[in-house]
Amino acid sequence: MPSIANIAAQALQRRITQGEFPAGSALPSQRELSEQLSISRASLREAISTLEALGMVRSQPGKGVFVTAGQRPDPARPLRGTAAMSPQALIEFRAVLEPAWAALAALRIDDDGRQRLEAIQHGMEAALKHCDLVMAADWDLQFHLLIAELSDNPGLMSIASQFSEQIGHSLRLPFSNPAGIWEPADEHRLIIDAIVSGDASSANRAMRSHLAAAANRVGIDFPPL
Repeated sequence: MPSIANIAAQALQRRITQGEFPAGSALPSQRELSEQLSISRASLREAISTLEALGMVRSQPGKGVFVTAGQRPDPARPLRGTAAMSPQALIEFRAVLEPAWAALAALRIDDDGRQRLEAIQHGMEAALKHCDLVMAADWDLQFHLLIAELSDNPGLMSIASQFSEQIGHSLRLPFSNPAGIWEPADEHRLIIDAIVSGDASSANRAMRSHLAAAANRVGIDFPPL
């Protein structure tokens, strides 16, 4: 079920895409928006952070939040959260962990895991068909966290949970490039096929290729590990 912040982000996304808030215009104040959406300012700030990562808005301290015309976010800007890692640092972090998650998942997946992967894939594809980038990015995060879960390794699962906010933020960044919004879903399909077939080496390579492609879409370097 989507979080309150994601529901608010979807509502603002619709208002932006429908032209209520055209490119270059400022969003209403946080007080006004939080009252309109009946949410706390903390949830509103999280929603705005989501839209900023997706390239829909840009926060300007002391001035407000402005609708962008597909402007890509700054890949050097640190992410929110306890680790405060930049996208570059986080892709390096993920490059060490996620191929291992995928390899172990391929060795340990069961029928329930296969069904859950397919359900998430279908959810992401449906969101993309409706140009709902907020929900597509949410399905994207669910996909990566499920693979960590399917690794059935308590330590790796704990790390995934601890850094889920940062991983989720980094997953939104590639969606700021309209020409490539379907690419993550297509790459997920290759990862699923490798995991479902029980091929750990292929799953590792497919995940690593996915991360490298995501880094390229954001304009950051992928570590040659």
